[in-house]
Amino acid sequence: MTRDPIGMALSAMTRLAASPLLDRLGLRSSVEKTAYHGTRAGFRTIALAGREFNRVSSWLPRKKLPGKAKPALFDLALDDDQQMIVDTVGRFARDVLRENAATADEAAAIPADVFESAAELGLTLYAVPAEFGGVADSISPTTSVLIAEQLAWGDMSLAVALLAPFSVAQAISQWGTGEQQSRYLPAFCEGQPPVATIAVDEPAPLFDPMTPTTEAVPTQNGYRLNGLKHCVVLGAQSDLILVSALLHGTPKVFIIEGTQAGIELSAEATMGLRASQPARLTLNNVELPQDALLGDDTFDYQAFLDQGSLMRCGLAIGTAQAALDYTIPYCNEREAFGEPISHRQSVAFMISNLAIETDSMRLVTWRAASRAETAQTFHREACLARVLCNEKAMEIGTNAVQLLGGHGFVKEHPVERWYRDLRSVAILHGGLHA
Repeated sequence: MTRDPIGMALSAMTRLAASPLLDRLGLRSSVEKTAYHGTRAGFRTIALAGREFNRVSSWLPRKKLPGKAKPALFDLALDDDQQMIVDTVGRFARDVLRENAATADEAAAIPADVFESAAELGLTLYAVPAEFGGVADSISPTTSVLIAEQLAWGDMSLAVALLAPFSVAQAISQWGTGEQQSRYLPAFCEGQPPVATIAVDEPAPLFDPMTPTTEAVPTQNGYRLNGLKHCVVLGAQSDLILVSALLHGTPKVFIIEGTQAGIELSAEATMGLRASQPARLTLNNVELPQDALLGDDTFDYQAFLDQGSLMRCGLAIGTAQAALDYTIPYCNEREAFGEPISHRQSVAFMISNLAIETDSMRLVTWRAASRAETAQTFHREACLARVLCNEKAMEIGTNAVQLLGGHGFVKEHPVERWYRDLRSVAILHGGLHA
């Protein structure tokens, strides 16, 4: 009987795992860990090589999701569908993400079962119109922010990774041409949706996402891209990457498949968001066809960035809420000089500020998202939300560590991880200076 390479590798690893020599040498743990990640990488390579987005000769007309009706008043109440989504995603964050967060951060990788559980959750279905196999019937920035909040409460780094394909599907749903929607969106509704991500950030001081140095030059058959991106979430694993670049001096977004020639990816060791496996993406004369340009003349790059900012604000809110929920019982139970430290005014005031700032972040973000959802102008509100969340996310992360004192500095408690992850809010995607 013949065996394929993966089958032979599994057979060899099985024999190795059964060897008693590993126990005598004290190598079982390290060998099993290496075998686990190696097998995952092998399967991922096979899956990537087998993932093809075939061009379609006939496609459905472009489906543009409508906005919701403008309400008479700004209403904070969630509708039934939103409440169901919040409850479902909240349970997933508590039972799956929170339980795996520390291990994922230590390994700087997403456990395979987390990916599988997330696929079962079907997040990307909420970003795809029904015509292409999803369940979305209108644009839903508010629901997207709610999902980001809930996932980030479990763990921000894992949330960033799980939301990357969701965000790509949303962008193609909102701005893609009929051919692009027909080609890519059905794959996001499969049992194992493609790994996809967005590459905007560049390693430049005071980077402005409106003026990327990555450049697209028109060619006879399409475009040629050259440039450098960094902190690309799941970059090395992605089947599909949306890359920002200047075309004739105007920022645009291009759809690049992971097997495209000219792409170089290398892992980046980062302070936070370690489980999202950030990578550096180098584009060396990447040749793309004409239909790789996302959307048409109606594409709004500023709105593309603003919606990304709202998702990042949602991640900041969820992580800030996690820090608040953790520090309150800690300070009520931790005693010093014969009483809980929460009895000290300085501690109580600091906790109050955590709650105030978290709610202020939430309200201004929801306000911006609700305007985007009802087809109103929202650039100003998105900028306000972004600036507030940038500043307060760092403050909340710092104060959460401070409230735990020495315990805030050790990995026994999760606040040091939340602090590291929250720092990314004010640094990536242009940061405070863009």
